[in-house]
Amino acid sequence: MKIVVLGAGVVGTATAYFLAEDGHEVTVLDRQPGPGLETSFANGAQISACHAKPWAAPHMPAQAFLWMFQPDAPLLFKPWRWDPPLWSWGLKFLRNCTDARAKTNMARTLRVALYSRDVLKTLRQRTNIQYDQITEGILHIYRTASEFANGRATATQLAAFGLPQNVLTADECVRLEPALAHAAKNDLAGGLLSPEDESGDALRFTEELAKLAVARGAIFRQNVTIRSIEAANGRVTRILTDKGDEEAEVFVLSLGSYSPHFARDLGLRLPVYPAKGYSITVDIEKPAAAPTISITDETKFMVFSRLGNKMRVAGTAELAGWNAALDPSRVEPLLRNAKDLFPAVSNYTNVHPWCGLRPATPDSVPILGATRFANLFLNTGHGTLGWTMACGSARIIADLIAGRRPEIDIEGLGMERF
Repeated sequence: MKIVVLGAGVVGTATAYFLAEDGHEVTVLDRQPGPGLETSFANGAQISACHAKPWAAPHMPAQAFLWMFQPDAPLLFKPWRWDPPLWSWGLKFLRNCTDARAKTNMARTLRVALYSRDVLKTLRQRTNIQYDQITEGILHIYRTASEFANGRATATQLAAFGLPQNVLTADECVRLEPALAHAAKNDLAGGLLSPEDESGDALRFTEELAKLAVARGAIFRQNVTIRSIEAANGRVTRILTDKGDEEAEVFVLSLGSYSPHFARDLGLRLPVYPAKGYSITVDIEKPAAAPTISITDETKFMVFSRLGNKMRVAGTAELAGWNAALDPSRVEPLLRNAKDLFPAVSNYTNVHPWCGLRPATPDSVPILGATRFANLFLNTGHGTLGWTMACGSARIIADLIAGRRPEIDIEGLGMERF
């Protein structure tokens, strides 16, 4: 079949690869000059099934209210702005802030994340794809005893859904990751190790996977601006772009935070809203002082990943619409915490700040699968876990298009839940 994939981020590119591997004639459309140049460009670099805990939880409304008055808060939003999409998204978010829904959403997210991690491992074994990967796990550190206790409680829930974590004392954290010795002297209460999670450069992975897709016949049309989607008689008929139209038998919408804009052409209302995330990337000047595995600072809501001779620091979320402008005040906490935790890694004079719009759903579960249009499939809404879920989500979509039963249960992953 001829299939058009909209979007060349890590999710769209992975979709193209698995479809091309199935023998389809695949064309990918993207406005950037290369794959992975928007939200996949400089993310936190983690394959983190351990982060399947949904944002919507019973404590979050009160916490979010307090954060409204902190310019450097981990989650920043201003509900008094004229922003009807945010208000609509926020009401759905509040409906998910119950114990029962949080557990359901964690189970659904983790189901996709664990499957995707396995698909990635198989892909790496088959293709030997390289992307500065580190496969020794992700270490979560806690600064206070109360936060560590909460972390252990969450770990118990994750273990019940199939993701075990190892509880470590502060000394054990330092033995595992000597670069944390400086932190242990100050405020390290303990840690949790997710031994099967990984890290790696999402941009490099996307670029290399695009090459593998092209080798299997896929075509990437870059620098193409999608204008609209047309449909008739219950089927999508063509994609209108500034460089000509594209017709196909099947279409996959993987445009991240911009998916709702084009879904509206078809009367589909996707509850996807951009959560702007920030990162800095610094050159490692003293390798012995840099982390050897990926670290999540659960107190500061930041992650640290080593990518060859560089260190990526990422975190924070800002609900400010489709505004991709970089706010220096949101970068400063990343720099401050990096200097505090790993002071000798770099002189931190050139930090390469970046921000990207992550496509968040109100329940933190991606939107995967068919639509009321017979030949349109959705692969979007992965929030902060796009890199984590990319391969598994793509494999699910390829299976559905091929008429195969996906290898995991996809109940609760479609847009019908909204």
